[in-house]
Amino acid sequence: MTASPLSAHLKALIETDGPLTVARYMREALLHPEHGYYTTREPFGVAGDFITAPEISQTFGELIGLWCAAVWQQTGSPTKIALVECGPGRGTLMADALRAARIVPGFRDAIEVHLVEASPRLRALQRETLSGTDVTWHDTVETLPNAPSLILGNEFFDALPIRQLIHRDGMWRERCIVQDAGNDALGWSEMPAPADLVRLAPSALIPAEGDIFEICEDGRTVAEQIARHIAHCGGAGLFLDYGHGKSAFGDTFQALRGHQYVDVLEKPGTADLTAHVDFDALLESAASGGCTCFGTVTQGQFLTALGIEPRVQALVGKASPAQAATIRSGARRLIEPTEMGTLFKAVAIAAPGVDALPGFGPPRNRSMRETGAFSG
Repeated sequence: MTASPLSAHLKALIETDGPLTVARYMREALLHPEHGYYTTREPFGVAGDFITAPEISQTFGELIGLWCAAVWQQTGSPTKIALVECGPGRGTLMADALRAARIVPGFRDAIEVHLVEASPRLRALQRETLSGTDVTWHDTVETLPNAPSLILGNEFFDALPIRQLIHRDGMWRERCIVQDAGNDALGWSEMPAPADLVRLAPSALIPAEGDIFEICEDGRTVAEQIARHIAHCGGAGLFLDYGHGKSAFGDTFQALRGHQYVDVLEKPGTADLTAHVDFDALLESAASGGCTCFGTVTQGQFLTALGIEPRVQALVGKASPAQAATIRSGARRLIEPTEMGTLFKAVAIAAPGVDALPGFGPPRNRSMRETGAFSG
């Protein structure tokens, strides 16, 4: 594979520590302080490598802002509430949500904005987008204030490092990354899988030879941390991402550069690395943290239930023909099954005692208690 400034560092790690897990490779490629993807480039937008829902249409952030306002009212309209976004990108979603929040009496005044973002480069972008707004930044969710909280994450969990199990000869092994001695490039290999990792594979899934199961340990940990915070302090969380609603086999590890898929080992540090979210595992972790869980629903279903179509009509009524076409196409991209409407999904969690949330059906935990299985 083609070399990059990070390649020599990765090869040195392999020489010193042995094969790299996929998770370690992802951490180095995305977050290395000198050559990591998020420390060296502007990833968002047409000129970057990918575009997220808030950049596609203002309706996305506005509807999420109104969702937050409805939940705030539903939980007694506390005089102070932390509005938190994990992985806020440029800050576009938060800016749109705050603008929409102003139409609900008292809600904007109650909000204290907190962003969970470790990258100094991205913090600078967020500071620019949210100029005039008081913001507190956090490296992790563990330092969030001890207060009622509404915690958001859009395409947050997909960027957290995964590990990959592969089924060989009746047992699980772990996929890893090595230096290919033949051509001095990075390549794939396998090694014995740790027992603690194997235990995270659902026993209900029966693997065939060569099946791959992906485990996001960081995602499970963060989901449980967020849930414990909400269960203790009150509030709710809303997370939208691409992935599968039920745990499943499959290799979804992918790289995106210039809006095109590329080999995940090609020029590490120059492409975005992600994997599909296992929403089953995410919500199981949130339930372990003490929260009531809702979902999974598709993004199209969720945004439609929140009223994206009336909002689009309201915007179109004040727009020029060219602007109207852009507004309509952006909304279609968010909700159409052939675009983002089905692959992307929404889940929510809430403090104990919350039995309903806008855009969702009955609590998922209730199904688990009644059937003895965690099912959507």
